[in-house]
Amino acid sequence: MATITECRDALDRLSDNLARADGDVRGAAAFDRTLSCHITDLDSTFTGRLAGGRIEVESLVAGPPPAKAQIRLAMTGDDLVAMVGGELNFAKAWASGRVRLEAGFRDLLRLRSLL
Repeated sequence: MATITECRDALDRLSDNLARADGDVRGAAAFDRTLSCHITDLDSTFTGRLAGGRIEVESLVAGPPPAKAQIRLAMTGDDLVAMVGGELNFAKAWASGRVRLEAGFRDLLRLRSLL
């Protein structure tokens, strides 16, 4: 089972990957939205923002997200680490229910190139 430190490192790597991206991926990530990532098996939530093409983690809280972020993710720590490491395809994990993504319709349209 992935640790909180490994999950935080994965989010930092994902942020770095988004910052280096080009084209449609860069454009999809270059907007300002609140973000939460609930690590279900550790019952902890990273909160922050997707801003300027980067994920800015602001806090780690115990339990589910304390407030409704504009973009909400939920998954196990192992799935987060595997997705960022390229071992798990996000679209397949989302379609199978291993990963939950909730956002407004317009945000989902913008995020589709990231998926």
